[in-house]
Amino acid sequence: MATNWLKVSEPSPHVFHVELSRAPVNAFSSEYWREYGKLFETLAEAHASGTDIRAVVLSSAFPKIFTAGLDLTSAAGLGAATSDTSQDSARASLAMRKVIHEFQQAIGAPERCPFPVIVAVHGPVIGLGVDLISACDIRYAASNASFSIKEVDIGLAPDIGTLAHLPKITGNLSLVRELTYTGRSFSAAEAETLGLVSKVVEGGRDAVVAAALELGKVIAAKSPVAVAGAKHLITHARDHSVAENLAYTAAWNAAALMTMDISENMRAMGAKERPKFTALGVPSKL
Repeated sequence: MATNWLKVSEPSPHVFHVELSRAPVNAFSSEYWREYGKLFETLAEAHASGTDIRAVVLSSAFPKIFTAGLDLTSAAGLGAATSDTSQDSARASLAMRKVIHEFQQAIGAPERCPFPVIVAVHGPVIGLGVDLISACDIRYAASNASFSIKEVDIGLAPDIGTLAHLPKITGNLSLVRELTYTGRSFSAAEAETLGLVSKVVEGGRDAVVAAALELGKVIAAKSPVAVAGAKHLITHARDHSVAENLAYTAAWNAAALMTMDISENMRAMGAKERPKFTALGVPSKL
């Protein structure tokens, strides 16, 4: 599944590791973000076909940086396209909307995957990097990580996911506005206070990736039916009222509770051994 700038491995059973590896600083060109979105779509398709993916860890392959954000050449191209007065304005706007929507879909692909995506960041996480990690399920940061919602310094409002996700991730809307309006850098400790990351790991890349992979192993040992259902229902709860989510969960679990994973968990507990679950894309035999 590896591509030009994305490494893919399976360091432990059912836990896949995706590494961003576009030298020198993981700057996202148009080709790169399309490749990124396609990879997660491919992982989801493989999962549906029976590949037993239960968790994915996303990190940078480079020791000093997670990502520098949007490639400046791509940013310059965007500016040139929007300043072209030779085109009909309405048609140009509709074409730009199409590109932005495609960009949003690519960076948001991890949220649509039926398995959890854990992102482990270290070093600078700039601009588009915040969009990218906001679409992941769980965010761990090395203590040397720093973050910046940098788009204001280019001359645009963030439009790929940060402003959609951060108000749902944190209750501190004042700080979200401050960080967005100023583009200032903030530390891993402040990101944890904000709620952007759930854990700060002392050290750099190796330490935070190890912690994320260990978390992936814990999740991979759970029922795939339960984890996939929980991910889907948490996202639904974020976007709907309590009453709507309860009604939806009742309908969802009316089917999901028929899983053989429940009896397998009971059997394993009685036998004092680890349960053995079938891949989610493969029907269990009744």
